[in-house]
Amino acid sequence: MSKPFPNNPVLQTNFAPVQGEIDAPDLIVRGEIPEGLRGTLYRNGPNPMFPPMGQDHHWFLGEGMIHAVHVEEGKASYRNRWVHTEQYDVQRAAGERLLSTSFGGASKPEAENVTRNVANTNVVIHAGKLLALDEGSSPVLMDMKSLDTEGPSNFAGKYDGPMTAHPKFDPKTGEMLFFGYMAAGPGSPEMSYNVVAADGTMTRSEIFKAPYASMVHDFITTDEHVVFPVFPATIDVERIMNGGPTIAWDPSQSTWVGIMGRNDNVDNIRWFEGDPCYVYHPMNAYTVHEGGHTKVIADMMKYSRVPLFPDVHGNKTTDLGTELGTLVRWTFDLDGNTNDYTEEVLSDVGGEFPRFDERFVGHEYTQGFYATINRPHAPGSPFDMIVHHDIKTGNQKQWEPGEGCFVHEPIFVPRNEKAAEGDGYLTTLVYDGSKNLSDFVVLDTDDISKGPIGSAELPTRVPFGFHGNWANS
Repeated sequence: MSKPFPNNPVLQTNFAPVQGEIDAPDLIVRGEIPEGLRGTLYRNGPNPMFPPMGQDHHWFLGEGMIHAVHVEEGKASYRNRWVHTEQYDVQRAAGERLLSTSFGGASKPEAENVTRNVANTNVVIHAGKLLALDEGSSPVLMDMKSLDTEGPSNFAGKYDGPMTAHPKFDPKTGEMLFFGYMAAGPGSPEMSYNVVAADGTMTRSEIFKAPYASMVHDFITTDEHVVFPVFPATIDVERIMNGGPTIAWDPSQSTWVGIMGRNDNVDNIRWFEGDPCYVYHPMNAYTVHEGGHTKVIADMMKYSRVPLFPDVHGNKTTDLGTELGTLVRWTFDLDGNTNDYTEEVLSDVGGEFPRFDERFVGHEYTQGFYATINRPHAPGSPFDMIVHHDIKTGNQKQWEPGEGCFVHEPIFVPRNEKAAEGDGYLTTLVYDGSKNLSDFVVLDTDDISKGPIGSAELPTRVPFGFHGNWANS
């Protein structure tokens, strides 16, 4: 008899995993999916293949599963596959949970030498392959059509360290820029910085030391600079050895933001210091030159503390949904005589999963999109509204899918190659609790408040997860 999943909020309702891999070549379409919208929405998220070994379980540590919705000529199809890491394969062969799904939890003896890689946080497209990513491991390559796993990549032997789940893609060169934290081993403050050409060849890899070891989830690039934010979600080896939490909120530490010229050496990183806070995801950043000063403008979804992790004493801090990020603008004066930076609030509607028109990565932009919570928060009820925010004017349009329905991260697709910034479609997935199924939804950015112009009914629900991206056919 199989072991049941425990009554943990991130293992119940639509956080619970799905156990089947499905191919559905012809979905029921409602409304009209525009003929000009041709491509695939890829989504990644934790989908534990077996229940945890004990009662402790962290949402971030379930094995990754990729969901793909392909649309073409107004029709839609669906496919999902687990990411076949070594962790996945060994447990599948054993038919049971071997590796802990809690931070610092012990795994079974037969899994002591298994490479940990949940590959569950993001899925990006580069050099004709899918890269399934978590932030502590090497990327896992997958086929874009079949979703078959091809295996981990070390960039032809040039880099074998951790890779962020949030690489940035230069819209002009096609380069992929990424970092990795704990690059010198568990608990180390070292970080890596890496550049991969459009053809998949690594052209740069360097190591530098951050102010302290931290869970650095994301970073930012502009056309001229790279920005490394380090927040006090600390990783302290001594604390861990004494039985304390692996990752913990420590407000005695400052926020540090390192900025480096794209063509500079990591030895030239300039560090700015700010109040303790946390940012899982920036929206975008760009460099300006005004009044004889070079400034970096960075738009961030800022929390007062790190959600989902305890403080240094092991006390619970902030759960999912109990605090929303605030969209703020940080300005760094690279020619100023202090290491301070300024902050401006851009929106009074909080949220998460900020996205934008990624043809403007690293460049000045005006249109942003994110998910938020509008209804009273309850367990199992995450984001229930999409926001389209005009950063220049402050105007907003919003769309809520209705009672019992919840949204995933919105992903922007331009209407065509020459479309103006932000002119196109938002694609997302919506979970409908009344049906216990998910839909693929298309909103027109001309006015998302009008609701979907088209949708496709999926044959399963897609568990609440993290990130995804769009690839044109």
